[in-house]
Amino acid sequence: MKRKLQVWMFFLMLGLAGAPMVAVAGKGSTEQLLKKAEELMVSYRDSEALAMYEEVLQVAPDNYTALCKASYLNCRIGERVTDEGTKIAFYLKGKEYASRAYELNPADAESNYAMAVSLGAMAMVSGPKQRLAGITQMKSFLDAALASNKEHAGAWHLLGRWYFKMANLNFAEAAASKMFFGGVCGEATNEKAADAIQTAIKYNPVNIQYYYDLAMVYKELKSKESCTETLKQAIALDVTTRDELELARRCKIMLQEYSK
Repeated sequence: MKRKLQVWMFFLMLGLAGAPMVAVAGKGSTEQLLKKAEELMVSYRDSEALAMYEEVLQVAPDNYTALCKASYLNCRIGERVTDEGTKIAFYLKGKEYASRAYELNPADAESNYAMAVSLGAMAMVSGPKQRLAGITQMKSFLDAALASNKEHAGAWHLLGRWYFKMANLNFAEAAASKMFFGGVCGEATNEKAADAIQTAIKYNPVNIQYYYDLAMVYKELKSKESCTETLKQAIALDVTTRDELELARRCKIMLQEYSK
């Protein structure tokens, strides 16, 4: 009994001695981890960046920046995953982080943007009614994000995609939107989609995804001149990542088709 007590006390002392060291180390390295994670994220090294943001969250579960970025990265990584179960797991984690960030700062642009992104991601892997519900809910978060920061390029881009999606619902989807959600799609037009994505490009002129999406809107509008000009701007961008190169390839193919 005495030996058991001595062993228990030994481990208790180790735990008490180690706890302050972990806390101090975590606090001291948080800013460095955030800085490094941002550098990795900008370089599209998403898995490494996500691992660092989640390392921050282990030490500081309520770190607002890490929650927002981890949410976005889970959704971005999930979009590339082909396995449906793995994709959903990433999206659910993204939604969890977004919800925690939103609880911390519900008026800020980043938390609202994270909520909109995660809702859109989950909508894509949901049934018809749930998908329409998620897409519909995105709008209020995008409006809040832009009310907080009118120069948020990501929010403008996603708003443009929202307008485009809602403006081109099929008959059944439009009827369901009117029945269950008050017909919110009535305010959406392809022209509004183009305007929103143009604004996104104004604030971030080097994102090829914005140009590609804008070209798709112009294609739907049958605006050949605007579409070709947008595609030319897209392929003139300096691209390096696999995703960017794929978008550049699609832009070139679309431009060739329009040039015939």
